Amino acid sequence: MSSIDQNKLLVRQYYEHVVNTGDVDRIPEFVAPGYVEIYNGVRNECGIAGAEAHILGVRATFTDLHLTVDRQIAEGEWVVSQVTARGIHTGNWMEMKPTGKTVEISVVNVDRIINGKIVEHGGAANMLETLFQIGAVKVVGSEG
Repeated sequence: MSSIDQNKLLVRQYYEHVVNTGDVDRIPEFVAPGYVEIYNGVRNECGIAGAEAHILGVRATFTDLHLTVDRQIAEGEWVVSQVTARGIHTGNWMEMKPTGKTVEISVVNVDRIINGKIVEHGGAANMLETLFQIGAVKVVGSEG
């Protein structure tokens, strides 16, 4: 198996064994101690504890969270995963009370792998669609 295929498999297994299960004790198997999350161009050095907080926070907001990898593209140290995330809005999110509605979110994640561990993570999720799904945003002039 090539290193690129190994990197893609590592990211996929991280989703399956940690994100989808909430088993944050397994994070060190996949994530480097100096792990960084990048959002809106800002690097947040959060390490293992930050990765754990991220997973637990998302799973508290969207229970039954399940990520499905639709496709992956990789080059060198980088893995891009197009993912569909599904879950139930059961926790406070952006100061909105839980709605109990099921959401389906299109996500693109970009992960950097060095020495068999995820060292950087960033990406984008279609949060506007999520706001529509939970009823927080409605189209002007729409019924219901």
